[in-house]
Amino acid sequence: MTSKEKKRKTIYHLGSCSTCKTILKTLPLKGCEIREIKTQKISEAELDDLARLAGSYELLFSRKAVKYRTLNLKDKKLSEKDIRKLILSEYTFLRRPVMVIGDQIFIGNATAQVNAARAALDH
Repeated sequence: MTSKEKKRKTIYHLGSCSTCKTILKTLPLKGCEIREIKTQKISEAELDDLARLAGSYELLFSRKAVKYRTLNLKDKKLSEKDIRKLILSEYTFLRRPVMVIGDQIFIGNATAQVNAARAALDH
């Protein structure tokens, strides 16, 4: 891990999401880059890095997005390439929040994920 990666503290969230707002209020955000994914789109390189940390694009993919239902994606077999393309084309397909602290990634709003991110930020 490079020294830049050790220092990295980035949180990707959606500003209109009340769950994200609540989570952000509970985290020690000193030194964090807070990225609002609607106004600051995620680049291909950033998404590829998130997928590398997570282990797959699928773990970053939100099946709760309204577009997931309206596009009838639940009836389709999506490949990693398909999922990558969907996340890059529409910010709502990124599961949120995504919290990157050093070389660790915490995805979603599950209590265990948020608590683990909080502990990583406290160190």
